[in-house]
Amino acid sequence: MPLNELTVLIRGAGELASAVAYRLHQSHFRLLLTEVAQPQAVRRELAFCEAVYDGEKEVEGVVARLISSPDEMAPVWGEGKLPVIVDPEAKIKDVLKPDVLLDAIIAKKNLGTRMTDAPLVIGLGIGFRAGRDVHAVIETNRGHNLGRVILEGEAEPDTGVPGIIAGFSWERVFRAPKAGRFTVSKKIGDMVSAGDVVAHVDDEPVKANIGGIIRGLLRDGTQVYQGMKAGDVDPRGEKEYCYTISDKGRAIAGGVLEAILSRFNV
Repeated sequence: MPLNELTVLIRGAGELASAVAYRLHQSHFRLLLTEVAQPQAVRRELAFCEAVYDGEKEVEGVVARLISSPDEMAPVWGEGKLPVIVDPEAKIKDVLKPDVLLDAIIAKKNLGTRMTDAPLVIGLGIGFRAGRDVHAVIETNRGHNLGRVILEGEAEPDTGVPGIIAGFSWERVFRAPKAGRFTVSKKIGDMVSAGDVVAHVDDEPVKANIGGIIRGLLRDGTQVYQGMKAGDVDPRGEKEYCYTISDKGRAIAGGVLEAILSRFNV
């Protein structure tokens, strides 16, 4: 089969899933992304799941469009766009019969993906064991092995610590102080200083810990739980980084592309 006729089903359409989808789209694979009914992406400007709310979402010139049935896939592909469908359990795989299934939900556990779901099944990050759940695991932890294709075993354990950017780690992230309704005061791309109020959960303020530019922020009106990641600040202050795929996303996407080519480009 020619490589450009391969069909890839991606479970999830958040930031990392979208980075992979972008790379595979640019490599001329046919893609379908599945999502939940109310996605909660933080870096929304880089996430195709926003199409669930807005009908379409563009990331670096590539457009994803929400569809409601498998019949709509081919017309969307014909327009050079990525179809996204609300299908949390990826039941559409029984209709699509993909050549590749990628679990990019980043749930830190396996929510039902099996090695029998497609000729090639790939999992991003922890929660999968290559050779048992999936054919390959892609390392998602920052560091020396980021983007590595693992054909036996599992990815590195979750550190629970956000990656370091310009010397800051956990300080970059702001979290919901309690359960409630998240209401934004700022938007992605805004510059903030330490202590600035960026949002509220009901009547309680959510403040930035450091100065920089808001790179991620939950949608206004999102229902949150205490401690939930609600956004992040990039201390480098580069507005372009809010709207372009990250180095981490590109490395992981490269690993997925390697896994696909090593299986089918023979």
